[in-house]
Amino acid sequence: MNRIAVRAAIHVAAVFAIYLSVAMLIPAAVDLYYGNDDWRSFAFTAMFMGGLALAIALATQGRVPPANTRFGFLLVNFLWITLAIAGAVPFMTSSLHLGITDAFFESVSGVTTTGSTVINGLDSAPPGILIWRSLLSFMGGLGVIALGLFLLPFLNIGGVSYFKIESSDIEDRPFERFQTFTVSLIGIYTVLVVACTISYVAAGMDGFHAINHAMSTVATGGFSTHDTSFLRYADNPAILWTGIVFMFIGGLPFSIMILFAVRGRLDALRDPQIRVYAGYCIVFAIAVAIYLRVNMGMPFFTALTHSTFNLMSIITTAGFASDDYSLWGPFAIGCIFVATFLGGCSGSTTGGIKAYRFLILFELLSNGLRRLIYPNTVTPVRYGDRTVAPEMQSAVVLFIASFMVLWAITIVLLSATGLDFITAVTGSLTSLTNVGPGLGPIIGPVGNFSSLPDAAKWICSAAMLLGRLEILAVLVIFTPTFWGR
Repeated sequence: MNRIAVRAAIHVAAVFAIYLSVAMLIPAAVDLYYGNDDWRSFAFTAMFMGGLALAIALATQGRVPPANTRFGFLLVNFLWITLAIAGAVPFMTSSLHLGITDAFFESVSGVTTTGSTVINGLDSAPPGILIWRSLLSFMGGLGVIALGLFLLPFLNIGGVSYFKIESSDIEDRPFERFQTFTVSLIGIYTVLVVACTISYVAAGMDGFHAINHAMSTVATGGFSTHDTSFLRYADNPAILWTGIVFMFIGGLPFSIMILFAVRGRLDALRDPQIRVYAGYCIVFAIAVAIYLRVNMGMPFFTALTHSTFNLMSIITTAGFASDDYSLWGPFAIGCIFVATFLGGCSGSTTGGIKAYRFLILFELLSNGLRRLIYPNTVTPVRYGDRTVAPEMQSAVVLFIASFMVLWAITIVLLSATGLDFITAVTGSLTSLTNVGPGLGPIIGPVGNFSSLPDAAKWICSAAMLLGRLEILAVLVIFTPTFWGR
């Protein structure tokens, strides 16, 4: 990796930061509208960040390096770090006066759509800060989709939802019309946020809170305007079911949604990972609902509503909570712990391991067991009616192996900071999967990460970025081979 590539990556990140500084004017306008003095801090931050980014962009202009895999990895990391750092500045300059550690943690949690928070008193927080948190989730969710659809497939670590696109006729490939595809993506994403906002308002949520929750719901980000998240709306099933519907949609592959909405491709909905994703959402929700009805005597509709909302929130890595599910009993907690690993579909706003990897892993396991009986059998690994390429099989195994190793390392590191075992185990898991809440009294559904030591917050921030960038895209830049000729 040469200096030209590094300088080019810095240049692109600086240009990106200029756009982020413009986005800071939105919370400034909101604070000005509500008469909150924080508008000045947002306006100053926007000018400072914009000026600094412009200076860096001008200083790093130069020859564009050839597009290759290594430059792609470098650019991805630079863009996400830039977004996290720029997003942290308003938290420090606002009336909240968060320290560097807390501000960076909050920003990383937003841009990675994790939803963990270190802020107490959200109900009385300045409206501009609340909008900024939601905007970070909104931008992070859109960035996650763009990362998955446009870059990761070409770096050989993306999802197989692109098999259907890449294997179709050329006129059905959105990638052949990049601009049209991008406009369609942004359009669908924005329409979903608007529809979610209207639905929340119709269900009885205040307009300002509806806008914030809609951005975070579609992005499966989990940032709420209330300390108690959706516990505030626990007695309003209409709001909870609205959240369920749009969290589920956020977990669907946006490439498939574009093919369906723009091309009218009904066959796109037959993507195998959609069936798997919908299947484990339904099974977990109904199983826990029955458990709550039998063991806690909860009315079945109420049990189904809260079970579905919270399991959907965990599976899609949204991280909202409508009840303290840590009090639901061991079976429910066990289901929630397992659901933390799952995630939605590839090319969605969700984190986690994701449905398509489980499909391929199951095929690999099935074929491996078959070869124990028939050693000479050659059976291809299939994804639906298509054969999975060997490099994709390797990528899936490598990802899961890396995930487990990093989870173990993060548990040890968090334990070293003095955290108890449950907090360390679930804190590391929820950070890597970008879910948000963990288990236990500290970081559970009614707690937050504010009381964690600073060292633990930095570890969780790193884990959130690793999980959001599919782990391998970050690890690769720390290898000597990456920086060699």
